[in-house]
This record gives sequence, structure tokens and C-alpha cells, in this order.
Amino acid sequence: MADSIRLNPVRKNSRKTAYYNAGRPTRYQIEDESSNLDQMPLMMSEEAFENNESDYQTLPRARVSQKTGLGWFLCGGWKVLCTSCCECLVHTCRRKKELKVRTVWLGHPEKCEEKYPKNAIKNQKYNIVTFVPGVLYQQFKFFLNLYFLVVACSQFVPSLKIGYLYTYWAPLGFVLAVTMVREAVDEVRRCRRDKEMNSQLYSKLTVRGKVQVKSSDIQVGDLIIVEKIMFCFPGSCFIRTDQLDGETDWKLRITVACTQRLPALGDLFSVSAYVYAQKPQLDIHSFEGNFTREDCDPPIHESLSIENTLWASTVVASGTVIGVVIYTGKEMRSVLNTSQSKNKVGLLDLELNRLTKALFLAQVVLSVVMVALQGFLGPWFRNLFRFVVLFSYIIPISLRVNLDMGKSAYGWMIMKDENIPGTVVRTSTIPEELGRLVYLLTDKTGTLTQNEMVFKRLHLGTVSYGMDTMDEIQSHIIQSYAQVSVQSNGNSASSTPSCKSQPPAPKVRKSVSSRIHKAVKAIALCHNVTPVYESRVNGASAEPESTEADQDFSDDNRTYQASSPDDVALVRWTESVGLTLVNRDLTSLQLKTPAGHILTYYILQIFPFTSESKRMGIIVRVVKNI
Repeated sequence: MADSIRLNPVRKNSRKTAYYNAGRPTRYQIEDESSNLDQMPLMMSEEAFENNESDYQTLPRARVSQKTGLGWFLCGGWKVLCTSCCECLVHTCRRKKELKVRTVWLGHPEKCEEKYPKNAIKNQKYNIVTFVPGVLYQQFKFFLNLYFLVVACSQFVPSLKIGYLYTYWAPLGFVLAVTMVREAVDEVRRCRRDKEMNSQLYSKLTVRGKVQVKSSDIQVGDLIIVEKIMFCFPGSCFIRTDQLDGETDWKLRITVACTQRLPALGDLFSVSAYVYAQKPQLDIHSFEGNFTREDCDPPIHESLSIENTLWASTVVASGTVIGVVIYTGKEMRSVLNTSQSKNKVGLLDLELNRLTKALFLAQVVLSVVMVALQGFLGPWFRNLFRFVVLFSYIIPISLRVNLDMGKSAYGWMIMKDENIPGTVVRTSTIPEELGRLVYLLTDKTGTLTQNEMVFKRLHLGTVSYGMDTMDEIQSHIIQSYAQVSVQSNGNSASSTPSCKSQPPAPKVRKSVSSRIHKAVKAIALCHNVTPVYESRVNGASAEPESTEADQDFSDDNRTYQASSPDDVALVRWTESVGLTLVNRDLTSLQLKTPAGHILTYYILQIFPFTSESKRMGIIVRVVKNI
């Protein structure tokens, strides 16, 4: 309800004035024949208008009338009624379930308070009931098919009939049949892809051990095991999200800390714990939740973030993950970010539609000319329509068939092309659009290039080292750690006087070597890179020997993974000059010197890279030198 009711200005001699209630759809009319309406106020408060009846009863010979019943229906009420009914029907048909926060118990799907959707992927556009009506609707949206449908239907009228019925209905039926076959083939392919996705097997952890379940049978609360035979430090794993957001870099994910102290996997079912998660949403880069373990005294609470999640369509690149299912089916991030499948229409179809309309106008003009030559005598309107039917062959109906068959042939040739193996044509309605591509736009260079970064130059004040002087940096690093090794050996030896000491190096030389050593060590420490080792696999158990992998720091089976290729390029460069990152976990990292010694650093604090600071920082403490 509005705060005030505005009255429209009225001339002195007007016979009818109207004012409208700003908060109600009801229309009133004030009929007055007097000349004293100038005394009526231009603004009247709602309270005075509704409650103080004496104010408008004193208006000279004014009476209020409200249109109801048949009058309201004829004066536009039927539009309001039809609109309301249609909106109510659409809202009922498209009503979606309200998404809510949820509490998920580990390994106990039966404890879920609500019924969640099945974990089944469905990308089909039609079903058995809607296939024929849906395809016909999509085809008759084009003017070409609609035109021939009208012409074919006109042959049921005796006065407009020209020739046999099958000469009009047979071509139209053949065109629609070819289109339906093409749509049916695409629908069968989509159904097969959905069935393949829903039939993928996953390892589910139960009280009796591991069992294989289909993807469509996974429920909220199940414990799923995802394996990748590569060694990674305990409590973390790396995932690839290229199928979700296009990023090819590996991303680090960490586990819930209080679940890492369990001696066996089966102990997860003896733990009384649950996850309180936010409602499903579109954002794939954020997550808010809380993990609670109730069987401890006091209960353990641990907050969850995006670093504790593995979304659907991601791939575990290293480590073995045991996760509890939070979202399934239509509530998954990948499905929520997928728009509803629509019928794609190419530019060629739109151009053909416009050309058909132009030919139809030319056809009408020719028909008018033919009728005009007869002097518009007799039933000229009927003759005009008969001429339109006679000239209907100007528009080639076979063109549509040729285009549909050509599109199907293009799609088949693309899938069978030996130069692009593995290509999947998901729709055969727009393959010809590939020939129209002139410019290919991308948001970053990594999409089209190999996305490999190489460290080529180091600047230290006024001194610059390029690719041709990297061996000089390497010699400085070897000399620096050789001096450190000699000093440590001298401190541990007896205090007997040594032989004649060598003269110290020049001060300038020592300063340059020290600056290079500090710069290389800073680069080797300040990053988010984790070395990953290919684990050795036993023939019987097929499980990685993590103990041996921890001690084996050979360069043959080590790869570097990080969320940014810049960090990987920096670490590879420090390795090339002699300082190698060999191990890293959540609390420490280890570097190997050119002499083979291991330097261990404890991570105290990490300041991540931000767009504002344009840098990252790290605080470490030397723990042990081996």
C-alpha cells in the first residue's frame, strides 16, 4: 500500500474524473457535474481517505462506483485473469526444490534428514512422449516448413485444391522424416554418453570393506575412494580441474586433520562425525562448511574451505583420497553451472529462412500480377490463393533435405578424420559453422600454447645474469655451500692448529657470491611448489611404499606440481643451478645442496600472492642440516 493517493488534476467543467488507488488494482470513478471540484485537495493521505469518510462525503454530489463482475471482465479483466493463470501454471510446472544447508554423517546415508537427488547425469532433450511434438515444434518454427504445411493443408479445401494430395504431403513428410531421424540419432548418442557416465565404477568404503558401485548409485553420505598411484605427502593430494574450469595446473587439496590419526580405514565407521555444509551454489571457487567429531571429549570442530573439496569432473592427479559425498545429481557444481540444453540453430539456417521469406514475397507479387491481368473479376481472392499454390514450387523444399543430410555427413567425416582422432560431435545441427570461423578468441595464452614458463634472467641491482651466464651462478652456489660444509667440519673437529691458512677471497667477490647465494635460496624457498614422486608398486598389494619414497630423492622419478606455472619455473631453475627442492609438506620443506646435503626448513607463515601486493612471502626456520 502506498503512503499517499494521488488525484489527477481535473478541469472545472469536466464531467468525469478518475483517481486510482496506488496500492490496489481496483479502479474507481468519481462522477461529478458540479463546478466546485477546485475545492477538492490534490493530495489526500491514505488514512484520511479510508478512515475519515466525512471528508469525501462532503464532496458535492460525488458518488463512488467500482467496476465488478461482467464490466470488469470486459474492460480488461480477462487479460489479467489469463495472465495470472498462465503464470501460475508455468510456476507449477517449473517449480524447483529449494536448496538448503545440509548435515551429512560420515558413512551413514540413512541418517540424511532430506531426500537428495540421484547421482545420475541426464543430458537428453526429449523422451518417448515429447520427442515427436518437440521435433515438430522446432521444425515448424522455420518459415520454410510452416509455409509448406499451410500449402499442404489448403489442399483439403475443394475450391483451392490443385492436383493430388500426395504431391504436397509426400515431400513435406519426407523432409520431416529425415529431420526426425537425424534428431533421433543425436538423442541416442546423448543417451549412450549419459549411460556411460552413470555406469562408471567407483570404490565405496563400507563396514565390510571396499565394494564397487556405479556412479548413479552413489548417495549423499557415502565414503568414496579415489586412487592415483603417485606419492604425495600425507594429508594432501593434487587434482586437475581442466574439465571444470579449463585450468591445466594442478591444485593442492588438504584433508581434515582429526581424521588422519585413525589407524585403519574401517575406523571411520566407528567415528561419530558429520559435515555441516552450505547449500549448493554455482561458485566453484568457494565452499563453507564445518566438520564435527562428537565421540571426543570435548567435541572437535574444524572449519572447511575450498581446499578440502573435490568437485565432480575433477581428476585426482596424485595421492589416494577418501571423501564423503556432499552433493549429488542436479545439486553438483558442474551440473549447476551447465545451462539447459537448447536446440542450436546455425547462421545458414537463419539465412535460408530469410531467403524463403523473400521468395514468398516475390511469389505473392507474381500472383497479384496474374490476378490483375484478369481485372480482379469474379472470386479474385480465391484465384490469388490458387496462384500462390501454383507458384509454391519457386521455393525448393528439397533444399532443406539436402542441408540436413549434408550436416549429418559432415559430422560423420569429422569423427572419422585421422588428423583429429578422438573428436566427438555432440550435435549434428551446426557442423557447417566451423567453416565460418575467422578469429579464435581466448582469455589467456595457456589455452593455445604449451603453457610452459622458463626462467631466463636474474637481476641483482646493477648486475644481470642471462642464459649464457647461468654456469657462473652455479659456480657461486657450489662455492657457497662448499664453504659452509668446510666450516661445519672445522667446528666439529678438534681444536688443533691447522696448516697454513689460505688467504681470504677478495671482499667484492665474497659480496657478489653472498648476494647470489641469498637470492637463489630465497627463490628456492618462496613458492607453493610440491615435489611429487612416482611410487614403487608391489606386485601383490599394489600400494605405494611411502617409507621408501620418503627417502628416495632421486631426480629420475620427481616432478614438480603447483597451481601456477611461474612457481614451477622458478624451482626448476634453482634445481639447474644446484639447489633442489626434494620434499615438502604442510609444515616443512627440504632442499638438497650441490654436495648432497639435505637442508630442512620449518614453515612458520606463508603470505600468499595477491593482486594488490603483487608478491608472496614466507617465514621459515632452519630445523636441521643433514
